[in-house]
Amino acid sequence: MKKKASKLLLLAVVVFFLNSAGLPYGLLYTTLLTPFFYLWIVRRTGKEPLLPFVLILSPFIIAHFINGMEIPAYGVSLLNITCIYIFCRAFYLFLRSGPDLGALFTRLLFINFFLCLVAIPFYFTKVSELFWIEQFLTEGITNFKRLRMFTYEASYYSTLMAPLIFFFVAQIILRRNKLPVSQLLLMLLLPMLMSFSLGVIAAILFSLGATYLLYFRRLTRKKRVFEFVVAGTTALLLGGLLLFVFFPDNTLFVRIQKILSGHDSSAKGRTFEAFLLAARINELKSPLFGIGFGQVKTLGAETIRNFYGYDMDYGIQIPNASAETIAILGWLGFGLRLCVEGFLFFRTKVWNNYFRLFLFFFIFLYQFTGSFITSLTEYMIWIMAFTNVFTQFNIIPRSRIQGPAGQPENLPVQ
Repeated sequence: MKKKASKLLLLAVVVFFLNSAGLPYGLLYTTLLTPFFYLWIVRRTGKEPLLPFVLILSPFIIAHFINGMEIPAYGVSLLNITCIYIFCRAFYLFLRSGPDLGALFTRLLFINFFLCLVAIPFYFTKVSELFWIEQFLTEGITNFKRLRMFTYEASYYSTLMAPLIFFFVAQIILRRNKLPVSQLLLMLLLPMLMSFSLGVIAAILFSLGATYLLYFRRLTRKKRVFEFVVAGTTALLLGGLLLFVFFPDNTLFVRIQKILSGHDSSAKGRTFEAFLLAARINELKSPLFGIGFGQVKTLGAETIRNFYGYDMDYGIQIPNASAETIAILGWLGFGLRLCVEGFLFFRTKVWNNYFRLFLFFFIFLYQFTGSFITSLTEYMIWIMAFTNVFTQFNIIPRSRIQGPAGQPENLPVQ
C-alpha cells in the first residue's frame, strides 16, 4: 500500500511541478508517457480508448482536409491533442479507482509551500529564472518577476494551485480540516500572491462568491463560514485601504487601473481581442468547422501580426481556450464544447458538492479569459468537477434532512 502511495505521489509531483521542466515549449512528460497511459487504460478497461475520440473528431478532420491545411503542423497538433485525451482518460480512471486524494493533496500542499519558501531568496539572485519568470506586466511595468515554479508560465502555475485552494476551502467549510485555518490560508495564498495572476485570482474569487450566493442561507448559518467571509472581506478592505494610503502607486493598483481603463494589453489579449482574432481567423477557411489543428501558427500568423500592427516571431497564439476553439474547430466546435459542459453539469449534479461546484464555476469562467485548448490543467479541473468521487464535500439536499416518517436520516457528518 505504501509503495502504491509513493508511486501516486511521484506521478502527482511530476504533473504538478515538473511536467514541462527542461523540455521544449509545448512538450510535457505526460505526453512522452502516453504509450504507458494507453496500455494502462486498455489493461484496466479491456476496451480501445481512442474510438470515441476519433468518432467525435471525424467530421472536423474531414472538413479540414477538404478545406486544406498545412499537413505537418496539423499532424503534430492532432497528435498532441490525442496524447492529452489519453492522459485525461487515464486521469479519470485514476480518480474512479478511489485513491486517498486528501492525503495526496496535503502532501502537494506542503511540497509546494516548501518550494515557495525556497524560491523567495532566488528572487534576488541572477538565477531567479529557476523559479520566477520576468515579463512585461502592463504599460509602465516591465521586467516584473512572477512565481512560475517549474512551469512555463505564472498563470499556468496559479491555475494548478486552484484545485488545492478549493479543496482546503471546502474542508474549512465542513470543518474537516486537520491543519489550523491560519496555516492553511498562509500555505495557499502566499504562492498565489507571488504568482501575481490576477485573472486566476479573480476567477477563484468569482467561484467562491457564486457558490456562497447559491447556498447563501445554508452557508451563512455555518458560524465558521460567516466568520471566514467577514474576516476575508475585512482583510481585503483594510489591505486595500493601507495600500491606497501608503503605496498609491503600487503594482497591484497600477495593474487594476490599467485593466479598468482598457489599457492593459494582457487583459485585452486574453479576453475580447482573443475573440476578435478567433472570428477573423475562423473566416479564413470555414466558420462552421474552423481552420484546423496547428493552423493558427501557420495560416493565422499573418492575421495575428496584422491585428497587432507589428512583426513578431513569438506569441503566435490565441491565449483564450474558448476563442481558440472557435478558430480551430469553428462555431460548431465551440457550441459542442458548451453543450458537453452543460450536459455533464446536469448529468453529474455538480451543484450537490462544494468542491466540484467551486471547480466548475472557476474553470467555466476561466475558459473565457485565458488558458489554451491544449491546457492539461484545464482538462484535469473539468474532470474533477464532473467526477463524483469527492463525496466528503457533498451538500445534503434540504429534502433529505428528514426521512419519510419524519425521523432524521443517517446522514454524513458535516
